[in-house]
Amino acid sequence: MLGPVILAASRSDRMRRLVSAAPVTKPVVDRFIPGETVDQIVPIVRELTDQDLELTMDVVGEDITTPAQAEAARDAYLELIDRLKPLELGTRAEMSVKLSMFGQALEGGHELALGNVRPVVEAAAEIGTTVTLDAEDHTTLDSMFAIHEELRKDFPQTGCVIQAYLFRTEADARRLADSGSRVRLVKGAYKEPAEVAYQQRHEIDKAYVRILRTLMEGEGYPMIGSHDPRLISIGQELARTAGRKLDEYEFQMLYGIRGDEHLRLAAEGHRMRVYTAYGTDWYGYFMRRLAEKPANLRFFARSMVSKG
Repeated sequence: MLGPVILAASRSDRMRRLVSAAPVTKPVVDRFIPGETVDQIVPIVRELTDQDLELTMDVVGEDITTPAQAEAARDAYLELIDRLKPLELGTRAEMSVKLSMFGQALEGGHELALGNVRPVVEAAAEIGTTVTLDAEDHTTLDSMFAIHEELRKDFPQTGCVIQAYLFRTEADARRLADSGSRVRLVKGAYKEPAEVAYQQRHEIDKAYVRILRTLMEGEGYPMIGSHDPRLISIGQELARTAGRKLDEYEFQMLYGIRGDEHLRLAAEGHRMRVYTAYGTDWYGYFMRRLAEKPANLRFFARSMVSKG
């Protein structure tokens, strides 16, 4: 039950300072976040795509407090897209964005976020790729889905993320499956109250399977965001049952977690996309990776003991 504690710590300025200052932190963070700049991340993109893997790129950072910071986040993505253009990867390298980075929580945040993310979606389309809107805590989702719907009017390939642990998600999945969206299904990585979300792992897993079946039987493009071997196997079976070809869905996993599985799935002909984050404001992203899975926390703890 350490997950909720770690998620709370991800919002603590004091914990941010302590973790960031620890000598052991950077080598461990590098497992999940392979670079801080575009110059550092472009070679990683080449390395992964040379292994027949695909990517979704995330410039980390969520604690936006001014419109100027939101514009800087927009510009960071535009710089990334500009650097990817000569690689001619098309949809093999897409973008993942958190609307909180684009000013969603600020005054007038819905319109601000839409105004900032649209140029990113436009620029991505110009180089033959697309953008997926990440899901954040449940209070932001109505805004995220409205922005998703608005962007799809001009860019129908724009994707979104849904979270299995939320009660609302089964209804969201039915709507999105009917609309032909690109949808990434994840378990969920935010601390949510019992009034809106399942709290027990077995309940979340069962909801994940129900929702994935809906997506596989629908008209959209399902993206299976999981490292769980059992759910990966179930996903393959649901795809076969629904009559989907290997290019009609994909798997997504985080950079630094189960790398051998990334390669195995790609070798079998599956589309395997690696969620690859980079940037200097890595703290919140890193803490959620620790909260999601006990093995990640054990890895960090062992490193602190051996390096400290």
